[in-house]
Amino acid sequence: MKKFTLTAALFGGILALALAFPASAAIKTKNVDYKIGNDTFEGYLAYDDASTAKRPGVVIYPAWTGISDNEKTHARMLAQLGYVAFVADIYGKGIHPTPPKEAGAMAGKFIKDRSLYRQHAQAGFEILHKNSMVDTKRIAAMGYCFGGAGALELGRMGADLKGIVTFHGDLSTPTPEDAKNIKGRVLVLHGADDPIVPAAAVQGLEKEMKDAKVDYEVVLYSNTYHAFTDPAAGSDPSHGSAYNAKSANRSWVAMKDFFHEILR
Repeated sequence: MKKFTLTAALFGGILALALAFPASAAIKTKNVDYKIGNDTFEGYLAYDDASTAKRPGVVIYPAWTGISDNEKTHARMLAQLGYVAFVADIYGKGIHPTPPKEAGAMAGKFIKDRSLYRQHAQAGFEILHKNSMVDTKRIAAMGYCFGGAGALELGRMGADLKGIVTFHGDLSTPTPEDAKNIKGRVLVLHGADDPIVPAAAVQGLEKEMKDAKVDYEVVLYSNTYHAFTDPAAGSDPSHGSAYNAKSANRSWVAMKDFFHEILR
């Protein structure tokens, strides 16, 4: 296990290049309807149609407002890197609760009922798993904020994942003993100054992973708050959340290296 607090200056040119889309990239996207029981859900698929080969897949779990531009943008970026990316819909088609009250209530329903969250997380994973473009032996999960809990719950229920990545994720669990079911590696990318998922929560996750002997890594970004990857979080950290371009870029590079190691 490695734990870092990053304070060095950003290698701007290199990271900007890592995040850029080549003009020639043939990225395709589409909405994908699927069912959980009688309810309809709408995920978001991104892939490069220039390739016909099977390739690794990444299922993405969204933050508390449901699928947003942030998850869609990162899905397209993953597709440009050669992955099939699928953003799972946790709430249902057309459901986008407004923060903080509506989104908090909706996310809280799933945080309190982990069996329901696992059911919906598994449904999204299965959509990606059965996609004909995906090499089913090379799948990872990632999540943002509330979605970090979804990615971890998928692992805790024993899904066949090579790895799990959380960005400023909810790290809580009522069943830490279930970490023994995690099959792949875990990468936690987190703001060192996050008051919403504070240091105690990170320490709890570390104990959970250690007790289960999971191969994990925690990276802490200095001067960084909750929701640091999302431009919609704004620049005022007084309410606990704020976009941080430097940490967003660094975390993306860390994720990219992680996926290259476990999926390529």
